[in-house]
Amino acid sequence: MKLKPAILSKRDFEPFLKGLMKDYDLYAPVRLAEGVSVLKKVESSDAIDLSFNPQKGLKEAFFPQSEVMLQYEKKENHHHVTSADPIKKERIVLGTRPCDVQAISVLDDVFLEKDCTDVYFQQKREKTIVIALACHQPCATCFCSSLGGGPFNRNGSDLLLIDLGDSYLVEFLTEKAKSFRKDELLKDATSDEIRLAKEAEDKASKKVDASIPVTGVDKKLDEMMESPFWNRIHEKCIGCGACTFLCPTCHCFDISDEAQDKKGRRVRNWDTCLFTLYSLETSGHNPRPGGRERTRQRLMHKFNYFPKNFNKIACVGCGRCIVYCPVNFDIRQALKEIHAK
Repeated sequence: MKLKPAILSKRDFEPFLKGLMKDYDLYAPVRLAEGVSVLKKVESSDAIDLSFNPQKGLKEAFFPQSEVMLQYEKKENHHHVTSADPIKKERIVLGTRPCDVQAISVLDDVFLEKDCTDVYFQQKREKTIVIALACHQPCATCFCSSLGGGPFNRNGSDLLLIDLGDSYLVEFLTEKAKSFRKDELLKDATSDEIRLAKEAEDKASKKVDASIPVTGVDKKLDEMMESPFWNRIHEKCIGCGACTFLCPTCHCFDISDEAQDKKGRRVRNWDTCLFTLYSLETSGHNPRPGGRERTRQRLMHKFNYFPKNFNKIACVGCGRCIVYCPVNFDIRQALKEIHAK
């Protein structure tokens, strides 16, 4: 049975967060320095800033940039292997935007495949509740509506907060959310408050570019492997990898062993197809020797290979790759050109 929305006064927001931190590990947006923001575990509500969408979003809560998979030690003639520490406490991720939540469904397809489940990702998913924050002020670079999302998209979230000025309208979306409805700080929402939330949703939706052509792009790309289009489109790219590291759906990684004396650990680190070493083979041959091939791989994976394998596009239109690209590579323009061919 669907629960009715509730109202949480902003005066009660800090006590509400303190109540959460008694029972859960709380992750929320934090500013580390000017222009640098992440989603990280917080020990105090004072560190939380919900006014922005962090550069590094929800992905890192489930798929960290650097993650110890196991540790090992040699004692006499035996090797002792210790798995990564299990997550013992339930977690809450607060304030993530709907585009980032939608991106986790892309990662689910990769890491939770029936015959190849990633236990590290799975454990974090099972022990995490997502409290999303509706996006009232989409950036000019956002195009989530073109990818089936939207600034108030509810898919994948357990609860959704909608900012009404002096309070938040709280929507309960899953079974996990039901226990939160019992919190004494939450009051029943009135019909006027529900109406204000709907008006805010309609207003925000009009600000997002829903015209970026993605339908049929996979078919176009089938015919473009050797197109001169790639000769020109890659020229801006300097191969820094910022777009893929900040992308909420990119999931390439490398695994390395870090050892000293008789001890060591196995670590998984983010990687990117835009780096030269990514596709370099032991023989010295590199099937993607230049920026042309690597830029092609990035776009082909998101809009051709992934849709063929999982029936969804590996992009949610968050716009991070546009905002933070040092050379102003705009993936929206690339999609328009591909669609026009």
